[in-house]
Amino acid sequence: MPLDSQQIGPGAVKMCPEDNVAVARNDLEPGHASIEHGPACVQQVPRGHKVALCDIAAGSAVIKQATAIGRAMHDIRPGEHVHAHNLRAEPTMVRAADPLGHCSDRLALEPVPAERRAVFRGIVREDGRVGTRNFIGLIPTVNGSATVARRIADHFNHGPGWLPATIDGVIALTHGTGCGMDVESAGFQLLQRTLSGFSRHPNFGGLVLIGQGGETVQMRQLLAEYPMAVAGGRLRTITVQEEGGSRSTIRRGIAEVAAMLAAVGDVKRSPVDAGNLIVGLKCGGSDAFCALTANPALGHAADLLVRNGGTAILGETPELFGAEHLLARRAETPGVADALLARIDWWHHYAGSDPGGNATPSPPGIEARGLVSRVEQSLGALLKGGTTSLRAVYRYAEPVTERGLVFMDSPGFDPCAATGQIAGGANLICFTTGRGSPFGCKPVPCLKLAATSELFRGQSEDMDFNCGTVLDGDETLAECGERIFARMLAVASGERTCSEALGYGENEFVPWQVGAVF
Repeated sequence: MPLDSQQIGPGAVKMCPEDNVAVARNDLEPGHASIEHGPACVQQVPRGHKVALCDIAAGSAVIKQATAIGRAMHDIRPGEHVHAHNLRAEPTMVRAADPLGHCSDRLALEPVPAERRAVFRGIVREDGRVGTRNFIGLIPTVNGSATVARRIADHFNHGPGWLPATIDGVIALTHGTGCGMDVESAGFQLLQRTLSGFSRHPNFGGLVLIGQGGETVQMRQLLAEYPMAVAGGRLRTITVQEEGGSRSTIRRGIAEVAAMLAAVGDVKRSPVDAGNLIVGLKCGGSDAFCALTANPALGHAADLLVRNGGTAILGETPELFGAEHLLARRAETPGVADALLARIDWWHHYAGSDPGGNATPSPPGIEARGLVSRVEQSLGALLKGGTTSLRAVYRYAEPVTERGLVFMDSPGFDPCAATGQIAGGANLICFTTGRGSPFGCKPVPCLKLAATSELFRGQSEDMDFNCGTVLDGDETLAECGERIFARMLAVASGERTCSEALGYGENEFVPWQVGAVF
């Protein structure tokens, strides 16, 4: 959907010129106008639900975002409420023999020259990598050393002034696996990649890996297969069994962290261009308004980021079902398109059915907010990725090396998807929501974007940014996207988000778990 092509009427929003339905801005009563020069409502239409703009014959396609989201179960009159009672969702995935055939779907936005790129104040590490925060990390290789890691972190975070102001915290990123895993399994490889990705993240100024001793995920193997470039070489390893037990390991860990404090705290922010910004694009607690405001506005910001040399990571593979062909058409090469569709095929095999189901009804909470099917939700979720070419497809937690818009395979589960993006190198997460999903993800700041002004006011403790101004008619999507991009730069420069103030992030470290555990 081209940005700012929506028609905001007195009662509803028509998202694309081709659409035969519009989305109600508020609860509409019979006789209430929908869009300018459009039909009045002939029955009640709840907020966020669809209203017909013309006659839709039984069996005909219902069009939203210029895409068929299903078929009319019977004749629908202009001004009638369109929802699950008269709309049958159907699989709509179309795979062209040549997914690159629709050249208009691939836009190459003019890049900003390097000397004119937007800048933020980042933390430049000794090897040139750029962080947005400065943490000391404690990463257990196995659940058996999780409590030890948390005790070490608590010593510094709850002690009397242990940490210099330049250190954002000491965090323990615990998880529930690492022991009894099949070393040939996908689950083992996923955990290895995730731990490795976090261990070399530029937001860590120092790191302590803590093993139990007999687990499948052995530190020596991890370090050998995935070399880690921790800032200044400040990487320490401890094993509970070798230290003589939990209390001895806690004492050793406290000593190792204490020895790092001065060096980790000796950092200053300096201006760097936006090409050093890698942003994970997330959504959760979605509703119909996300597709009207927050998602396309974030898409505009993602385009600005890409133009300025940065990277935007789109993910959550199940939230593409039914819309994957639209993203495949934006692939820069046939190989990138094939890689994307291969991940979709993997999910179909993994789930053993139509995962998420193009024709499957949405979960009750989402359906109540106007989305009839998963494909309708997918169309809205895709808008976060803006309009630029898709340059690469990555497996979960793989290092992201390509600049521009890329895709990372991941579940739709919010903390799991964000964990993979951060392992890949994301140093900022932008998270849109229509229903108010609270979330944070250390060691990376998370910028929460509210789809409506009502949500922004009602859950102000969790929301950082109001995209509802678009629905209110106060600004365009492009103007909102420009504000989001400016806020990205501010947060990357050290401005705190709501989730950081509330201490979110450690419990949200959730590596993707697949495969057998013995």
